[in-house]
Amino acid sequence: MKVRRLTIFIALLVSLTVCAQRKQISEARTYLKSGKNFDRAEKLMTDLLKDSANRENKRIYEIWYQSVQKQYEQANERFYMKKQQDTAQFFSLVRRLFTISFRMDSLDARPDKKGKVDLELRKDVASDMNGYRTNLFYGGSYLVRKGDFKKAYDYFETYIDCRRQPLFTDYDFSQEPRMAEAAYWATYSGYRMEEPILTLRYRDLALCDTAKRSWTLQYVAESWKALKDDSMYVATLWEGFNDYPMSNYFFPRLMDSYQNQPEKALEVADQALRADSTSRLFLFAKSVVLLKLEKFAECLDYSDRLIKRYPDMAEAYYNAGTAYVNIALRMDSQRHKKQIKKMYQNALPYMEKYRVLAPGGQQKWGPALYRIYFNLNMGKQFDEIDKILKKQKS
Repeated sequence: MKVRRLTIFIALLVSLTVCAQRKQISEARTYLKSGKNFDRAEKLMTDLLKDSANRENKRIYEIWYQSVQKQYEQANERFYMKKQQDTAQFFSLVRRLFTISFRMDSLDARPDKKGKVDLELRKDVASDMNGYRTNLFYGGSYLVRKGDFKKAYDYFETYIDCRRQPLFTDYDFSQEPRMAEAAYWATYSGYRMEEPILTLRYRDLALCDTAKRSWTLQYVAESWKALKDDSMYVATLWEGFNDYPMSNYFFPRLMDSYQNQPEKALEVADQALRADSTSRLFLFAKSVVLLKLEKFAECLDYSDRLIKRYPDMAEAYYNAGTAYVNIALRMDSQRHKKQIKKMYQNALPYMEKYRVLAPGGQQKWGPALYRIYFNLNMGKQFDEIDKILKKQKS
């Protein structure tokens, strides 16, 4: 008896739920026919979908779709008539339409009890949504300008995701020029959010946007760096450097990555100089690497080239002076006294010029001039430097 009562109660509950559902669907349809209060129709459907029992009901999604579509058409008309319309709200309707249409298409594609699939909605919905896709792109662009990168990312991702959605089976978006640009803006938005995984998600497609390829490679490199993937970071720097050797981004970071591999750094500097043999940055980088490799004669050659072309470049004088000092230090103090003195004499004008151009660089020119003055027996100058260094230590 109790089981029977329970069964009757459950049947009654289901009946009441179905009645309530029908009432809300009927009310929503009335709103749709009235030409107003479309937002109320949407609210009725979203309330129904809060109940998991209703989430397989395709008709609810249809009405939800229609209610948002009607709101979109009204908003679009207000834009056309140059009436007041919230731009963000307009684009949010577009984004919502895609969310609904994908869910609705998923239900539409389910086989019936006999295993047959009858796509009664796909063709018309796909046609409508294909017409709305451009506004997904514009919506994302609008949000980028507003600095709302999280929402912007969602818009561009939805735009890109149309490629794989069954709803658009009959459409080919692979040759669409704007697809790569959408991927770039998604990559940019991910970068601005400091989300490396999101930044990297569409990197391959974003790199197809040749106009912004250099920027994409920079965002990708920074993302690999954030993820502490050194090999991918360096590989991306190389890719960027090969394509854009004159960029201010790739070369310096590639050189930094080879700080402990001067031979590799020299390869980078040589390749850079093949792109521009007069570049101040490239010439200086090579002089630094040559100094580190103890190729002092070559370092002097490149330092003098820099000084001739850029006479106010302080570090070029420092490299040249240091090269001469190091040559002196490598000589036998007993057998090559004259040559050692000559090297210090050669180093002197370079290091003194460096001091003039970089007066704040005491930690560099102080010890160097101390050694030079000492070996050249320049007492007055030596005493001055000695006082500076002692003051520095105290």
